[in-house]
Amino acid sequence: MAVGVFDSGLGGLTVFDAVARRLPQVPFVYLGDNANAPYGVRDADDIYQLTTRAVERLWDEGCDLVILACNTASAAALRRMQERWLPKDKRVLGVFVPLIESLTERHWGDNTPPREVSVKHVALFATPATVASRAFQRELAFRAIGVDVEAQPCGGLVDAIEDGDEILAEALTRSHVEALLRRMPRPDAAILGCTHYPLMEKAFRAALGPEVKVYSQPDLVAAALEDYLKRHPEFMGSGTEGRFLTTGEPKNVSAHATQFLRRGITFEAA
Repeated sequence: MAVGVFDSGLGGLTVFDAVARRLPQVPFVYLGDNANAPYGVRDADDIYQLTTRAVERLWDEGCDLVILACNTASAAALRRMQERWLPKDKRVLGVFVPLIESLTERHWGDNTPPREVSVKHVALFATPATVASRAFQRELAFRAIGVDVEAQPCGGLVDAIEDGDEILAEALTRSHVEALLRRMPRPDAAILGCTHYPLMEKAFRAALGPEVKVYSQPDLVAAALEDYLKRHPEFMGSGTEGRFLTTGEPKNVSAHATQFLRRGITFEAA
């Protein structure tokens, strides 16, 4: 009954932490493609190939349902995977939709036509690949009209977070927020469109100011997963053991992950 959680690196651990707290009875298998991280500077075909390979590895672990806890993979690869590649007995879900449903005040499965919502000006902070994909804007357009989105590609921020360089990460956060605010001075809401960014949520909030509502993904994804499993228990896979897997060097990744979550995490070679 294991569920897979995939990310290009360590950012998906923020989602893993949230889903594990919400569903303690479920074993989760986490796979980080640390050897090929970051994905945010890669092209769409490269991201697609790396993501499908990782999902297949999680299927080998008995995970019939895999969460792409990576906005870049969700943006650049998920739709193509679902339309052309995914077997009928497997499911791969992304992290954009729960966030957009919250932003537009919709429940899962609400497929009514797009309508006006209270939020009119949205600041999106994401990796360069996610911004280039325009996946957030596409998914938002299915649900809402009249929403202006200003996207800021946050180059370098994932690397600084993965390296544990908090001073650089905070400086980059302030710089990216200032760059966006020059183009959209008064956003109603801000989307942290990378699963690394919740670790910098305090810095984002400080730079944006108290009047901007900040949407962060982990808890929203956890609630959506709980609801999905209640409705689709058949996609609980055959796996029974939770594990942390990496394509990188396990000892180094474990050390970074322990610093990242501030508790002991031990990775194995994928």
